[in-house]
Amino acid sequence: MYSKPLDKMMKKKKVEAGDDVRVTKEKNSYTGTVMPKSESSDANILLIKLENGYNIGLDYNSKTRIEKLGTKSRLEKFPTHAFSFDPKKPTIMILHTGGTIASRVDYKTGGVSPAFTPEEFIAMFPELTKIANIKSRMIMNIASEDMDQTRYGHVAREAERDIKLGLDGIIIGHGTDTLHYSAAMLSYMLQNLPVPVVLVGAQRSSDRGSSDAALNLAAAVNFITKTDYAGVAVCMHENPSDDSCLVLPAAKLRKMHTSRRDAFRAVNASAIARVESSGKVEMIAENYLKKDKKRNAAVNVNIEPKVAIVKMYPLAEPAILDFYLKSGYRGIIIEGTGFGHVPTSPEDPKKSWLPAIKSAVKAGMTVVITSQTVHGATNKHVYRNLRLLEATGVIFGEDMTTEAAYTKLCFVLGNNKEPEKIREAMLSNIAGEISNRRELRQFP
Repeated sequence: MYSKPLDKMMKKKKVEAGDDVRVTKEKNSYTGTVMPKSESSDANILLIKLENGYNIGLDYNSKTRIEKLGTKSRLEKFPTHAFSFDPKKPTIMILHTGGTIASRVDYKTGGVSPAFTPEEFIAMFPELTKIANIKSRMIMNIASEDMDQTRYGHVAREAERDIKLGLDGIIIGHGTDTLHYSAAMLSYMLQNLPVPVVLVGAQRSSDRGSSDAALNLAAAVNFITKTDYAGVAVCMHENPSDDSCLVLPAAKLRKMHTSRRDAFRAVNASAIARVESSGKVEMIAENYLKKDKKRNAAVNVNIEPKVAIVKMYPLAEPAILDFYLKSGYRGIIIEGTGFGHVPTSPEDPKKSWLPAIKSAVKAGMTVVITSQTVHGATNKHVYRNLRLLEATGVIFGEDMTTEAAYTKLCFVLGNNKEPEKIREAMLSNIAGEISNRRELRQFP
């Protein structure tokens, strides 16, 4: 695992990955937990996780001194939390699906992985129980990129089950990489909700000093308990600091950064609410579905998985549509440039996408146009090429994000067979995915 001198010293000191150590090097002292070496790491580097949650690599030499302080047993087993029910407090269910928010460092691999029970998870955030009665259940344990049609339906059904118990709200812990896909999908599957369903993720694992998990969760709990909002939403950091979180519309957001804690942004929309770290909630939205426990949720988990996303670029060849058509795909989202352009190549008709799109539509495929600019809307009237594209039978997706249009098309095709009904549904505002009005302040 380590270089020969380092390995020899580790063996002599009986130090292993997961042990607490004090490392002294050149008059500096570091206290932390030994991390395992990865195959790509410098063989002479000793990796330790500091007490503040960050990792540091120390170049080992003969003058380096390592003192074993003990074995970090909490890495293998987290404490559990005993819950007491308070009838005066609202009750919230947290459904765990996996992802970084339910992760800690895996000392076998050096990475993060979901590795503890829901009871252990709540024990890490005892402050939540001061706001509400917290119930918790693990319904799956996967990375968010592994979501599929069966798992989307499972999450929706599990949420429905808890809503019928009369709970005050549902929180869904979810990996951030595809959180915006799941949020949009659930906003179509879970309609007419009597209480809020809030998806929460984390960009940093819960055992890191910079983790955003605690604030995101607390903000979601405060939002559920202190507002009259009902519907699907997402709660994540508003900025890099721990000042506040934003509650964002489920079908109008996107992950805009790989690692920042404030990675999620509303697209062509405003936030629903701001939740300060103090617990104060400021409602921003004015028109929204309000809580009513007597209301019966409409749950529909039928979706069509044979839908693809194709991104436009100058040298893109239209033959890809024929591939999808022959592979049995029923729908395609074309993420066009600008207002929704695709190559038309009047000088070389073979490079034009128009004939291929027209043939695909004629063969029964639904083709929806979105824009890769993220903000703004498609527009079929601005340029001649756009009017030619409209004539092929495509559906312009207004200001839907590509993710919202994709999940919507999966949902619509799962419940409709007739082309006209499919078109009508795609152009209807089902869950706030199409804006009635767009404002300049919504562009960051």
